[in-house]
Amino acid sequence: MNALPYIDAEAIGRLVPVTRAVQLLEEALRDGLDPEDTPQRPVVDLPGGQMLLMPAATRAYAGVKAVTIAPDGPERDLPRIQGAYLLFDGGTLSPLAVMDGIALTSLRTPAVSALAATYLAAADARTLVVFGSGPQAWGHVLALRAVRPLERVTVVARHEERAEAMAARCRSLGLTAQAISVDDPGTRAAVDAAVAGADLIACCTTAREPLFPGKLARDGAAILAVGSHEPDAREVDDDLVARSCVVVESRASALVEAGDVIVPIRHGTITTGHLAGNLAELINGSITAGPGPRLFKSTGMAWQDLVVAAAAYEAWT
Repeated sequence: MNALPYIDAEAIGRLVPVTRAVQLLEEALRDGLDPEDTPQRPVVDLPGGQMLLMPAATRAYAGVKAVTIAPDGPERDLPRIQGAYLLFDGGTLSPLAVMDGIALTSLRTPAVSALAATYLAAADARTLVVFGSGPQAWGHVLALRAVRPLERVTVVARHEERAEAMAARCRSLGLTAQAISVDDPGTRAAVDAAVAGADLIACCTTAREPLFPGKLARDGAAILAVGSHEPDAREVDDDLVARSCVVVESRASALVEAGDVIVPIRHGTITTGHLAGNLAELINGSITAGPGPRLFKSTGMAWQDLVVAAAAYEAWT
């Protein structure tokens, strides 16, 4: 067998712009893809962290993403998350290509959030608070800017230098941006004020406890919680979940992996019936948001990787 082609991060971003990724994900759901049918990903504990395996298939393609999470990676000047994607032909199951797995994640996660925001956020949403300063936080700025008329961004992060660096990148896009470091105990009031005034809130962190008091999010605000994928980790609190119209990628995955909804269920704050529905039901018009905030909780699903990987491969060939 000839060596498999490798599609790197630069190529993936060039071949599938984020606006195209949003379109492809929506088309897949409108064409009948059911997120509830996606296999649950096994999580394997390793000496250095975890490995996640994410398989998915359509008639045309099959694929699997292998992702490793190494909590000590940054201390070794290595990424916390690394991975690769292997794409197969759907009919013959012959390998077609290997791709940068993290580039796929960095593209499809903000694209999924942007798709949800298209249906949950106000059409004139202009103010964004983004928690985090890493690739996902930046990806969400770009993706949300593509679907809503963003004007002002507040970056909230642990490290002042990283927060300011990302705010500077936002300014380079013509956005008004400020940076707030949560390492500074005097900034809590500024964070609270930013959350209370936000049209959009993107939570893109490794936090295991809620990032802000849920009571601060105003009615009609859209909150996108994407950072956690473990049943005991969460970025939003019980109060926000109870007040919100809650949309998840799939009920099956959310009730296994999404601490943001599992913990409130465990506390008795909500029941499973509080979940308004999944992403397919949202875009197909089966969900009507109430007067409160709108919360989209994602943990990342294998079908999303496959949709984007297949598009990248077809554009590459």
